[in-house]
Amino acid sequence: MAKRKIIKIDETKCTGCGLCIPNCPEGAIQVIDGVARLVSDLCCDGLGACIGHCPEGAISIEERVAQEYDERKVMENIVRQGKNVIQAHLAHLKAHHQREYLKEAMGFLKERKIEVTLEEAASCRGQFTHPHSEVASGGRSASFERSHVHVSSGCPGSRVMDLRNKKDASSKEKEAGLRSELRNWPVQLMLVPPFAPYLNHADLLIAADCAAFAYADFQQDLLKDKVLLVGCPKLDDIKIYKEKINQILKNNQIKSITYAHMEVPCCFGLVDIIKDTIVDSGQDIPFKEVIISIKGERLS
Repeated sequence: MAKRKIIKIDETKCTGCGLCIPNCPEGAIQVIDGVARLVSDLCCDGLGACIGHCPEGAISIEERVAQEYDERKVMENIVRQGKNVIQAHLAHLKAHHQREYLKEAMGFLKERKIEVTLEEAASCRGQFTHPHSEVASGGRSASFERSHVHVSSGCPGSRVMDLRNKKDASSKEKEAGLRSELRNWPVQLMLVPPFAPYLNHADLLIAADCAAFAYADFQQDLLKDKVLLVGCPKLDDIKIYKEKINQILKNNQIKSITYAHMEVPCCFGLVDIIKDTIVDSGQDIPFKEVIISIKGERLS
């Protein structure tokens, strides 16, 4: 073993939220007994992609004696998780100018006859899967299935924020009726981690993204007291939506789900997806569908 840079997790600060996990496609971190832990020196490259996603500042980089990072061991784990994970890993190496590791990774893919180009990796926007892990948090355990999870690859604008305890609206806001009812961030379905703290025991509002623009009373009538998830059933892959909603339901106790969408045909595709995921979850979750007309009227 040699002395090298490797991540360090302060267990006194870690809350076990798991936000670091999807940003470590190498699989070096798992949440065990409610705390994030580095489970393999071999898989940690010490580059710290996970650091910016820890809301508690519990992760840092230290220099200590550790097993040498093994790119081939990492790639054995990566390829099992699919092309999106491979792209995320290659993009990670390329962004940190790890030419030797990148060369080794590309050689491994060539040996396995897996076709992923560096151009594809460069266009990767943080689209990868969770390593399979068991999470115990707040007395409840959760199994994260291997499925597509879109995350913000280091973008501070996608940091998870729970807005449920924000200050009351000012008198001017109340008079003008301008108070925002938004209780969470991010809201884009692809970006919301399935273990975000605001999801548990939440009333979910899943909204086709045009609905909020068409329906003038969207916030007061639909969003109030709900956690918002937004997506476009026409432009995005609804199979990935199904996987993400499945994860959310498996990892949280959901009180109800409302799906608000436009009257156009492409928006209806998500109705059956949501109903199916509710059945698959085994939970008795009330479901309500709200249809908005192109003229901005609530039809149901």
